[in-house]
Amino acid sequence: MNRLKVLLKNNKLFFYLYRFTFNIIFNLLKLFVKVHDNVILFNCYGGQKFDDSTRAIYEYMIHNKKYENYKIYWSFDEPNKFILEKGEKVRNNSIKYFIVALQSKYWITNSGIERGLKFKNKKTIYINTWHGTPLKKIGRDQNNDLCRFETTKPDVMYAQSNYDIKTISKALGIEKNKFALVGLPRNDELFNVSENEIEKIKDKLKIPKDKKVILYAPTFREYNRDKDGCIIAPPVDINKWKDKLSNKYIVLFRAHYEINKVIGIENDGFIFNYSDYDSINELLKISDILISDYSSIMIDYSILGRPIYCYAYDYEEYEKNRGLYIDIKNELPNGICITEDELLEQIINCDIETQKEKTIKFAKKFIQNSGNATKYIDQIIK
Repeated sequence: MNRLKVLLKNNKLFFYLYRFTFNIIFNLLKLFVKVHDNVILFNCYGGQKFDDSTRAIYEYMIHNKKYENYKIYWSFDEPNKFILEKGEKVRNNSIKYFIVALQSKYWITNSGIERGLKFKNKKTIYINTWHGTPLKKIGRDQNNDLCRFETTKPDVMYAQSNYDIKTISKALGIEKNKFALVGLPRNDELFNVSENEIEKIKDKLKIPKDKKVILYAPTFREYNRDKDGCIIAPPVDINKWKDKLSNKYIVLFRAHYEINKVIGIENDGFIFNYSDYDSINELLKISDILISDYSSIMIDYSILGRPIYCYAYDYEEYEKNRGLYIDIKNELPNGICITEDELLEQIINCDIETQKEKTIKFAKKFIQNSGNATKYIDQIIK
């Protein structure tokens, strides 16, 4: 299955053949499959996770009497890895998956349902929460021909700012009147974080309470691989971080699984590897400082009004290979740090009150209407 994914992503001819053949098959099949008004299909990151805004909507639904008679499905690449409180799991790319997709009155996803194809029934309502405010280029704006293939456009697209609407509508070719400026359901819980909740999460994760917490969450560079095909790890000298920060801080490391595999970080009382932890929001809640690079996690974290630092050691390379929508040197609360020494120095000299003001100002541009996005589903499913 992984080899098939690689072929589809990188071999244009193979993708053409796949798309042409299966579009015909599934568009013929939908002539014989009835759409059921009470069937909902969920999906997150193409079936890789049980997380994000789709999970927030799912958990709201299963505890709401309005949806007790709905048949809920979740699609996964590896269904055995996940446990559902309610509903049924289906394996991506199986015949059952495509039949369920054709039967469903509602598709709810943060990425895509059609597996690169185009077969949605006219009676199906396609709801897309997306997976964050785009700082790095997406869709048509990327330097990748395979990103230009059109799939069905959502009937409802969630957004948390006018910036989202402008950027995503252009990049994905979605009409602006399809957007709901209500926020992202995954972020609702970040608006009311109590000290008691923070204490409970730290207890669960066995995080020391006598130190402040730094979350380092670098994004994925799909183009940055060595000759053996492995992701090249970020230039991080753990011993240097420990020497300069360990008297006051601990570090939580959260990265793409391939980066995690290469860098090989192990918990040692100063750094804790939570790359596989299933709740990014819990890590955000307990963190006093965020370090990232080109990820939308900085937008989400800004809701908390805490310091944000950008470690953009490969800024020029990233801008060339992937591209950015904003001038992060000037628009991020603290610009960018190119070197480790610069980053560590900024953290050592961090003034919390000054940083709070910077973050709040930054958040106002990208978080314009949020905090109650999950319940918006009630206005779509009536």
